[in-house]
Amino acid sequence: MDYKKILTIQDISCVGQCSLTVALPILSACGLETCVLPSAVLSTHTAGFSGYTFRDLTEDMPAIKDHWVKEGIRFAAIYTGYLGSTRQIDYVADIFEATADEGCVKVVDPAMADNGKLYPGFDQPFVEAMKGLCAKADYIVPNITESCFLTGIPYRTSYDKAYIDEHLQKLTALGCKNVILTGVSYRTGYTGIVVLENGVERYYEHILLPNSCHGTGDIYASAFVGALMRGKDAYTAAKIAANYTMECIKATATEPNHWYGAKFEPVLLKLIQAIE
Repeated sequence: MDYKKILTIQDISCVGQCSLTVALPILSACGLETCVLPSAVLSTHTAGFSGYTFRDLTEDMPAIKDHWVKEGIRFAAIYTGYLGSTRQIDYVADIFEATADEGCVKVVDPAMADNGKLYPGFDQPFVEAMKGLCAKADYIVPNITESCFLTGIPYRTSYDKAYIDEHLQKLTALGCKNVILTGVSYRTGYTGIVVLENGVERYYEHILLPNSCHGTGDIYASAFVGALMRGKDAYTAAKIAANYTMECIKATATEPNHWYGAKFEPVLLKLIQAIE
């Protein structure tokens, strides 16, 4: 197995299964040397908790990058998740340029919106900056809401394939030619992922589970990157990630008090087996 060194850049919530506390173990379980750059440290994530602490690490990012450059550290892949400001996006773009090894795979999860709305604290300048980062990526992994903000297409909960194809056309017009569009549902009771890789569009549909969990987007993106960097094509990686995320949701459904995240750890073996 080719032992690849990858970097993931996103915040870390000390309690709560999301962002780096999800990405690091999932990518490591996929057999990848996983390096991290925390963009912020929180005592818990922000969904459902109150009074959480927040330490912004934006000012540390350039110095960390400079040290890596001095040491000659380079990465076979760079995967970004939640970024807290336009300044962080600018720094990440610089990290792309300074630390990417030859053939580096850049994956951007534009984690900024859901259910038709931007996350609190984000605005149109942030969206514009994210468009620029997506243009530098090899793969982007937006949900439909994020795609709407990136493309200017009105958000709809009921749509047809022509609506999704318009999203793909405008997303690729940003500059990234490979798109993994999540949460695409063409019929009641089902959802799925549209994969556009090298101009070929494919759709993977699965059952829509009745329960939802915080952090499943991070689980999905991390599993996708893990499978992709283990040599799977984008469609296969997207399918593996979707199936694994469903297993995490199913495992969590057995514990109704586990409201703050998904139980991804007990089913990691299924992800490893799927990749192997």
